[in-house]
Amino acid sequence: MSRQEIRLAGYGGQGIVLAGQLLGKAAAIYDGKEAVFTQSYGPEARGGASSADVVISDGPADYPLVSRPDFLVAMFQEAYERYRPEMVPGGLLVIDSDLVKPLPDEGPYRAVPATRLAEGLGKKIVANMVMLGFFTAVSGLVRREAVEAALRSSLAPRLLDLNLRAFGTGYDYSASDAPPHPTLSPAGGEEKGEGAPGVRGKAA
Repeated sequence: MSRQEIRLAGYGGQGIVLAGQLLGKAAAIYDGKEAVFTQSYGPEARGGASSADVVISDGPADYPLVSRPDFLVAMFQEAYERYRPEMVPGGLLVIDSDLVKPLPDEGPYRAVPATRLAEGLGKKIVANMVMLGFFTAVSGLVRREAVEAALRSSLAPRLLDLNLRAFGTGYDYSASDAPPHPTLSPAGGEEKGEGAPGVRGKAA
């Protein structure tokens, strides 16, 4: 896998930072990888811009910051517009299809209605966990069991069941016939184009 840079972005109140923390913890503690986590906020804690950066590598990360994301998770239109130009060519874009409308010429990307699925579970606030589950499935960076272990060791017992269900909902939404991104995921595979669940955009 070598070094992979991930940026999760949205607005304050979506739980972007928590999702990034859990991803980094899963990689570093439960998946035997090296990981570095950083975060940033806009001028408002809730409603302003929020991003969480994670570097995951097989060896020590000689530079801890994300400069050119290999993976971008966008849960807000402004986040997509701001950070999409910084992605490496051929990187994997993942969006909340309820809140982000990509440009007409956007290449292949993954889409999940994270907010709608969370509302179906009874709590819109767990959209971040739906997205984390979906991203875990389509990126192939960390194992599902590693992220679930990070959830169990991080959340209060009263919050655990709902968050695990939200994570599983996102993971399962990816569908077995929507393979990980071919150029970045260790699992490999071929893009299936517009017809595959969770896959949008033009063929690579």
